[in-house]
Amino acid sequence: MNKKAIADIRKHFKLDTDLLTVKNIYNVYIRQESNEIYHEVSQPFAMLDREQQELFLANFKKVLGGKLDVKLFEVRFRSEADERTETTQTILYEGLHTENVEEWKADMQRIAQKMVQDVQYEKDIVVTFIRGNYYKPTKRHSEESEVAERDEVFTTPFILCSLNQTEQPKRSLVFDFVEKEFKSRFIGDPIINLTSPIGGFLFPCFTDNAADVNHVLYAAGKANKPDFHFIENVLDGEEIMTAEEDKVVFEEIVKSVVGEEMNTKTLASVYDEIQRMMELDDEEEAEETVPTLDTKEVTRVLKASGIEDVDSAKVERAFQKVVEDETYEMKAAHIVPSYASKSIKIETKVANIAISPQDLRYVRQVTVNGKRCLLIEVEEDTVIEGFTLLSEELL
Repeated sequence: MNKKAIADIRKHFKLDTDLLTVKNIYNVYIRQESNEIYHEVSQPFAMLDREQQELFLANFKKVLGGKLDVKLFEVRFRSEADERTETTQTILYEGLHTENVEEWKADMQRIAQKMVQDVQYEKDIVVTFIRGNYYKPTKRHSEESEVAERDEVFTTPFILCSLNQTEQPKRSLVFDFVEKEFKSRFIGDPIINLTSPIGGFLFPCFTDNAADVNHVLYAAGKANKPDFHFIENVLDGEEIMTAEEDKVVFEEIVKSVVGEEMNTKTLASVYDEIQRMMELDDEEEAEETVPTLDTKEVTRVLKASGIEDVDSAKVERAFQKVVEDETYEMKAAHIVPSYASKSIKIETKVANIAISPQDLRYVRQVTVNGKRCLLIEVEEDTVIEGFTLLSEELL
């Protein structure tokens, strides 16, 4: 799934929309101290009162929030099936297409049972499963067209899962209007924290408006911190790489090729080359694609950035050394800091500086009177606390 497809389904998790319907909801309560389901309840989503529906829909929207490969990960199901157990892919597929609600509930219960195996949660957990239909118009129609926008739609059935922790309520001081006095109050019922889900997934993924049942969209609770145990043992998914890990891999490969040291002009040129590659890809492709960096592209980028003594053989050896895979590809968007903001942080003992990637070439490390200094080229006067700094000539 690309970010456009995720954003589109996400925005329809709201009340009174005809482009997304939720048919069934199944809640499972898991106690912290035991690896078993403490309570479960399944019912039609329409049977919930309006306030509960609104709370759950906001929670589902939270599950699908965040950037791809940072909080959301498209996970491919492992191809090697375990003959002893039914795979999660098969369970989800069967649950997606069964007309029997009890069969759907039993399928989701099997997945919930996987969640409690060999795991000790820090708090009580509530796991919520829903299934419904997502509708997307096949094309845009002009205002003069007699065909209504909803008359022709792609219909995709889906299952979404959300994991949420519970919080113990705190004792509070309240004012009793009847007795006209202050009282302490403690409510013993645990509060389900629907505003900060700790995980979840969407099945199936959508590719070009078609269901992709070979992938599941996994949602992590925190950025760049996916639950690998959940991906491997609950979803039966293949290994994934976060955007943060991709960036580290690129840095280690470049260090292996050119060495540990690099000046800001060269580093800025590397970022510029990758950024141009992404912009060119956006202009040429009607659909959103994901430009990647393999050994060939890394070699081209380093050469175009003015780095000498770079060849494909050296880059291939670096790939083999760092990731043990010469065919590995890094997503270009993971490598370049955001060009729209001051995303590069330079931290020193004296001061912290934030600049954008294209302005990196205006910063240099120089030696003055035997001391290392950070030199920033500016086009205007520098004002500190209302005072304009005097210019000093350094010999």
